Amino acid sequence: MPKVPAEARELFRRGEWTQDTRAICRGYTNANLVIVPRDLAYDFLLFCQRNPKPCPVLEVLDEGDPIVKRLADGADIRTDLPRYRVFVRGELVDEPTDVAEYWRDDLVTFLFGCSGTFLDPLEKAGIHVRLGHGDSDPGIGVYVTNIPTVPAGRLHGPMVVSMRSVRADLVSRAVMVTSRFPNHHGAPVHVGDPAAIGIRDLSTPDWGRGPVTVLPGEVPIFWACGVTPQTVAQESKPGLMITHYPMHMLISDIPAEEGVPV
Repeated sequence: MPKVPAEARELFRRGEWTQDTRAICRGYTNANLVIVPRDLAYDFLLFCQRNPKPCPVLEVLDEGDPIVKRLADGADIRTDLPRYRVFVRGELVDEPTDVAEYWRDDLVTFLFGCSGTFLDPLEKAGIHVRLGHGDSDPGIGVYVTNIPTVPAGRLHGPMVVSMRSVRADLVSRAVMVTSRFPNHHGAPVHVGDPAAIGIRDLSTPDWGRGPVTVLPGEVPIFWACGVTPQTVAQESKPGLMITHYPMHMLISDIPAEEGVPV
C-alpha cells in the first residue's frame, strides 16, 4: 500500500491502483476534483463561493493547463487520480481511470477540500473511524440530502453529505477537531436523525461500498461532501463536467495539519 503521495500518484497514473483512497497516505491533504469548460467556469467558481461547505476551493488551474502547481507540484490532473466520472448533459457517460481522451484546451480545473484530510487528525484525537473494505461495513456513507445549495448561474442541486458514526461521548470532540479544517468542509452540517436532512435509510448510501451501520452507543454525524457537484451536474445538465469518482481523490504533498490557506 502506498504511503507517500508521489508514490500513490504514480500508481494511479499507471492504472495500478483503482481502489478508493480513504486508507492510503493518511495525514496528507486530499482534494476533490471538478473540470468544466471555460464557459461554465465562472458559474462554478461562483457556486463554490456561495457554497463553501461542500466546495471549499483550494486551487484553480489555468484554462487548458492540466498540471497542478500548489497542492502537488507537477501532478497531472488527467491521470493522477485513481478513477474519474464524466457527465455529458447531466448523464454519466464514463468512469475511466484517466481522462486524457476527454481533455480539451478550454477546460478549467477546480480542486477543493475533502474530508479525507481530517481522518488522521480524528484518529489522533481518539476518534476511530471505521474503514472497512470489501463486503464489510465501509464505515463511511455518502448520501444525497434535502438541503438545497445556493444556485449560481446555471448550476443548482441538493447538497451531498458524508456520514461517520462516532461514540456519543466523542461527538463534541469530533465537531471541534473538524472545525479546524474549514478548507475541508469544516464542522458537520448535521448531527443525529438522518431523516431531518432527507436520508431515509443509512444502511443504503447513495455512494460507497455496501451497507453502513451505526453501532449501539454511536451517533451519526454528517459533513458536507465534495460529491455535491456531481448531483449538480445531474440536475443542471451542463454540456460537460468531469469529476473524481467518489472516495477516489487527489492525494497532495501537503500534510493535513498544515492545511491549505485560501
